[in-house]
Amino acid sequence: MFYLLLALFGCMTGVTAVLFGFGGGFVVVPLLYRMLTASHGADDPIGQSAMHIAVATSTCVMIVNALIATAKHHRAGNLIRHYVWPLGGFIGLGAIVGAVAAMWASSEVIRYAFIVYLGVTILDCLFRRGFLTQSDAVVPRRLGRAEVSAGGISIGAIATFLGVGGSVMTVPLLRRCGLNMSRATSMANPLSLPVAVAGTLTYMAMAGFTEFDLGPWFVGYVDLMAFAVLTLGALVGIRLATPWIGRIPDRLHAWVYVGLLLVVMGGMSLG
Repeated sequence: MFYLLLALFGCMTGVTAVLFGFGGGFVVVPLLYRMLTASHGADDPIGQSAMHIAVATSTCVMIVNALIATAKHHRAGNLIRHYVWPLGGFIGLGAIVGAVAAMWASSEVIRYAFIVYLGVTILDCLFRRGFLTQSDAVVPRRLGRAEVSAGGISIGAIATFLGVGGSVMTVPLLRRCGLNMSRATSMANPLSLPVAVAGTLTYMAMAGFTEFDLGPWFVGYVDLMAFAVLTLGALVGIRLATPWIGRIPDRLHAWVYVGLLLVVMGGMSLG
């Protein structure tokens, strides 16, 4: 049952990666956290490290999802280079900072930070002009220097600390630059790669400084079995979602994006 649920939710991460730029964190983190705490007691090392494992495994799944989704969107002609680089490089720098900080924070701190950040993002999307509705006459603008440097480092640090890939920040940012939802969500995939790679490597390396032995199926905090099952499910989801690239009405696309954030925040807030 455990792995069947992982496969089903893995399929969902594939769909959300392609259509909404979510590399998997918003699905994997709450799901894996709940499943690990339910199946391991409070005295079990895995139960005590549940949130760290969920975040680390999430960043690992994101590598695969973001790579494949990026290739799909590149073929569809949705990617614009100057929105991806050098912003992606600054996001990578911030990702290292965020992963190291998360290593020394308790699972509950990360959980509550996750919930608070989702709430702030939802309010921003709902009330700041330019996200839910956008005129067809809007001419997209380039990112400013501060948005690229300070913004990129902040995105990388926060996203890796929470294990969410950065799409929760990059999509609203690019949306406010005047991009439609299809392009904004497609750009979130390559911009999630620095977070995913830096986060995964840091979690693997830094776990050696902890006192826990999580077992043979773990590399650092990454749960290899969960990663494999989630990835197989994601491949199916990506295949199912690909025909819908660029076909969802812009306003509906934006509202569903916010709705997904609300669902995940509710799931993490329960209990």
